[in-house]
Amino acid sequence: MENPLENLGSKHLIKKHEFVRIIIQCLYSLGYRKSAVSLESESGIAYKSVELKSLESHILDANWDACIDRLNRLNGLTNETRVPALFLVLKQCLSEYLNRGDDSSALEILQKQISGLQVEKEKVHKLAFGFLSLKELGLGKADLDVISNLRNFLLMELEKVLPPPITLPERRLEYLVEMAVWSQIDNCVYHNSVDAISLYKDHHCDGSQFPTKTTQILTNHRNEVWYVQFSNNGNYLASSSSDCTAIIWKVLDDGNLTQRHVLQSHKKPVSFVAWSPDDTMLLTCGNMEVLKLWDVETGTCKHTYGGDGFIVSSCAWFPDSKRFVCGSSDPEKGIYMWDCEGKEIKSWRGQRMPKVLDLAVTPDGEKLISIFSDKDIRILNVGTGAERVIPEEHPITSLSLSGDGKFFIVNLNSQEIHMWDVAGEWLSPMKYKGHRQHKYVIRSCFGGLDSTFIASGSEDSKVYIWNRRGSKPIEILCGHTMTVNCVSWNPKRPHMLASASDDQTIRIWGPNVQSR
Repeated sequence: MENPLENLGSKHLIKKHEFVRIIIQCLYSLGYRKSAVSLESESGIAYKSVELKSLESHILDANWDACIDRLNRLNGLTNETRVPALFLVLKQCLSEYLNRGDDSSALEILQKQISGLQVEKEKVHKLAFGFLSLKELGLGKADLDVISNLRNFLLMELEKVLPPPITLPERRLEYLVEMAVWSQIDNCVYHNSVDAISLYKDHHCDGSQFPTKTTQILTNHRNEVWYVQFSNNGNYLASSSSDCTAIIWKVLDDGNLTQRHVLQSHKKPVSFVAWSPDDTMLLTCGNMEVLKLWDVETGTCKHTYGGDGFIVSSCAWFPDSKRFVCGSSDPEKGIYMWDCEGKEIKSWRGQRMPKVLDLAVTPDGEKLISIFSDKDIRILNVGTGAERVIPEEHPITSLSLSGDGKFFIVNLNSQEIHMWDVAGEWLSPMKYKGHRQHKYVIRSCFGGLDSTFIASGSEDSKVYIWNRRGSKPIEILCGHTMTVNCVSWNPKRPHMLASASDDQTIRIWGPNVQSR
C-alpha cells in the first residue's frame, strides 16, 4: 500500500489522504457507491472518520448517553460547535422518549440537559411547546421507519455542524474545482462568454468575443448624437440628438440595426432617454425643456411632463414600469415622481433642495441615487427616507448603475470614473483612468457578462473599456472623428456595444473575430 501521508502536486501542497478522502466523498455524492467502496478498500482511507462512525453507531442504536458522552469527549470542538451538536442529539432523544410514552425521561432531558445548554431560551421554549402540542393532539407517535429516517437525518445535520476532519464540508471536491475555475475566470480580463468552462485546459479568453470592431455605422441623425441606450431585453436601441429628435432602432437577429421610429416632438435638443423596465415605453428628455413619454410599439407620444418652469435634467423608472422620477437642474425644484398618466405621486423639493444633475433607481425600487450640486451623490431609501451622501472632490457629469443594482459609476471632469457600492460598505471608490474629459458631459456604462466591464466615451473621439478589477483600460476603440458622448452595452448580447458621437453617428461594435 502506498504511503497515505505523502503530499501531491508539483508544489507538494496537497495531502494525499485528504485528497483521496474527498474523492471518495465525491464518488458517493455522484451515486458511484461501488467505486467509492472499492477506493476505500484499495487506499485504506475511509470517507467517514472514526469519530463520525462512532457517533453513527450510537445514534442508529439509540444509545443516547454514549452518543452525548462521545460528543463531550471529542477533541478540538469549541462550544460554538459542541452545543449545537448536543442540541440536535438531545432533540432527537426527547422525540423518541415522547414517542414511546416515556414522559418522565423526556421531561428530564428537557429540564436538565437541554435547558443546561447555552442555547437561546426561546429556542428551548419553542422545542418544548412543539412536542407537547403534538402530544396533546395525539400526533406524536411515529413508526419504526419514520424513526429510522429521523436518525439518518440527524446524522446528516451533524455532518453539517461538526468541523473537519471529523466530517467533510458538503461536496468538497466540487467546491474546490469550482473555486479554481472561478479564479481563472476572475484573472481573465476578457472573459465575456456564458459558455461552460472546460476542465481539460486552463481558461484564457483571447478577446475574440469582445466588441472591438465597428460592425455598423448609423447615420440617420442630422446633428450631434448625445445619448444611446439599449432596451432591457436587448431588442432595441434608443438614441437622442441635438437635431431635436430621438430614434428607436430595432436589433435584428443578424446583429444589424434598422430604424423603427423617429420621435419628433421636442423643440430643443434631446439630451436623455430612458426605457421602461418592460420596454413598452420610452422617456425622452429635452435639453432645458420638457419630458415626453412614448409608446415604443407605435412611436406615438402619450404624455408630456414638466413645463411651467420645471426644467427636466434626468429621469429614471421604478421596476413596476408605472412610476418614474425626474430631476430638475433648477435649484429648489428638486425631484418629482409621476405615473404614466401624468399624476404627481410624490416630490422632494424646497429651498434647501439643490439642482439635480442625474438620477438612477435600483432594480428593486428601494434606492434612489441622485447627483446633487455637481459634487454630491445622495442615496435615498425611498421607503424609510434614510439617506447617505457621498461627497466627491470634482464635478460629476453622469451616473450609471450596474445591472444587479449593487454598484454605480460616476464620471468626473477630472478625467476619472469612480465606482461605489450602493450598500455603503466601501470607504473609497474604485478608480478608472485613461480617457479624456474636461469640458463636456461624458457618459459611461457597465456591460458585458455580469457587468464585468466599464465602457466610457471620451473627448479624444475614442471609446475606452476597462475590466472592473483594473484601473487601466484593456481596449481603446477608434473610429469616431469627434467627442464620444455616450456608450451603451447590450444587456442581452454581451458582445454588442453602441457609442454616440458629436460626429453625428452611432457606431455599433462587435467581436473582431478575423483579426483575433
